[in-house]
Order: sequence, then structure tokens, then C-alpha cells
Amino acid sequence: MENTLKICEDSPIKGEGKYCATSAEAMLDFVQGVIGEKTQIKALTTITTHDISPLLRRYTILDTPQQIPTPKMVACHLLSSPYAVFYCHHTIDNKIKVFKVSLGRINEANGDRLVEAMVVCHLDTSEWNPSHESFRSLGVLPGTSPICHFFTSSNDLVWIPKSVATTPLVAAL
Repeated sequence: MENTLKICEDSPIKGEGKYCATSAEAMLDFVQGVIGEKTQIKALTTITTHDISPLLRRYTILDTPQQIPTPKMVACHLLSSPYAVFYCHHTIDNKIKVFKVSLGRINEANGDRLVEAMVVCHLDTSEWNPSHESFRSLGVLPGTSPICHFFTSSNDLVWIPKSVATTPLVAAL
């Protein structure tokens, strides 16, 4: 709960808009306001093809990542809390790329696709805090390389305009 409050109360990264919604309706209102009031939207999410959790496992990328070209995107994550809290954020300048990536378990003999993961890449990190966890993990400095992160759960949503062409592995609203 303490971490959820910290995330929701911290100032956003420069060039980012954020909102903590306490209901699905509030989340949709925020997303619609960012993408466009009259634009139909859809949610993309990571999908597992077997009864496994994608967390804390080693995977290999099976195919070339499929870019999903989109003019706008809002990411929402369900946070740990006794009630629903969705942390939603978006880059104001839209310097991002969205990908769908097929993953398989390392050493998996038959190469089954176990996860169709959503990935968001931030192309401009020059305004990010130099102590951001991503820079520490990757050993890079702000603005020197894109930072990409996998959406590891079906509780993480990537909202895009419905008119963007994607595969059937999406939830449309």
C-alpha cells in the first residue's frame, strides 16, 4: 500500500502525464481524454498460451518483434491495494514505440510460444531522473539509449486507438 501511495503521489517524469484511477470507469475516462474523446479505444495486454505466470522466468524472443504503429498510447497498471487502483501514464510527446513480442522458455525443447508480450519503448529518456531503476539495471545514462519494458501481466494494459491494425490478441472496448 505504501508503494502504491508513493507511485500515485510522486511527480511525473518531465514530459509525462499520469493519473491514479480508483475505478475502471475513471481509468477509461482518463484514457479517452488522452487518446481522444470521440476515438474508439482498445486495450492490448500480455497473453500467456499456457497456464504459467510470465514473471521471474527466462525467455528467448522467438520471432522479430511486431511493431504496432500508434499515434497515441496510454499504459495502465493495476497496483497492489485493498481496492482497485490503476496507475495510468503516457508520454506527452509520444516518443514511444509499442511492440508485440513472441517469447518462449529458454531450453524449451519444442519452442512453444508461451507468451505474447506487450513491450513499450521510450525513445527519449533525456529528462528522466538519472537514478531511475532502468538506468541502474541497464548501466546507461539518460538520453543515451531507448528504454524498453515488457508488460509482464494481463493486469497491465496498453491502450491505443481502435483504428490501429493489430492481431486478434487484443481486447477491444
